[in-house]
Amino acid sequence: MDGEEWPCCENCREPMQLFLQLNSEHLPIEAGTPFGEGILQVFYCTNEDENCEFVCEASLPFSKSTLVRVIKPTSSVDFRDIECPVKDPFPEKAIVDWEAKEDYPNWEELEELGCTLTDKQLKRLWKLKYPLSKDKLLGWPDWVQGIEYPDCRHCGRRMKLIFQIDSEDNLPYMFGDGGCSHITQCQFHKEEMAIAWACH
Repeated sequence: MDGEEWPCCENCREPMQLFLQLNSEHLPIEAGTPFGEGILQVFYCTNEDENCEFVCEASLPFSKSTLVRVIKPTSSVDFRDIECPVKDPFPEKAIVDWEAKEDYPNWEELEELGCTLTDKQLKRLWKLKYPLSKDKLLGWPDWVQGIEYPDCRHCGRRMKLIFQIDSEDNLPYMFGDGGCSHITQCQFHKEEMAIAWACH
């Protein structure tokens, strides 16, 4: 976005790492526009000197050391021309292809949906390793400590998974002790977005 400054952590005031950037125009056709039109950006403070992750409770949604937003550039922007101000930024990576896979909720969410599994079905679900781990667009969250969807601060409705970022999959970062993070959005208040994580 023209004139937009790089987001800084509200605790240490240092520029935050860019964890994810997705252009709605570059998503697979089957996915549609899950977060709306524009560019989804996820920023996260990794400043260990100020211990921002702990102080700001970055594992919880709406932390002051994280930012999730969708921007709509007012002109043609080439992000490769923007100099990253982050100390020791992560190496840049690009998504070059998408692979569609089936995904299913864990047993807790299935029960919430009114589906009670037999022991045999539960073992089958576990054996097939659903829900899928690793980084993924949409699907079902791979919860570490039970269902933890955040609620929208405007309407109180449960927010929906947009993207999952797992520890040390495509990013050289570990959430706690091998944790998994989830980017969520309110389907009725599109500007309400968050990243949160849990670990073992």
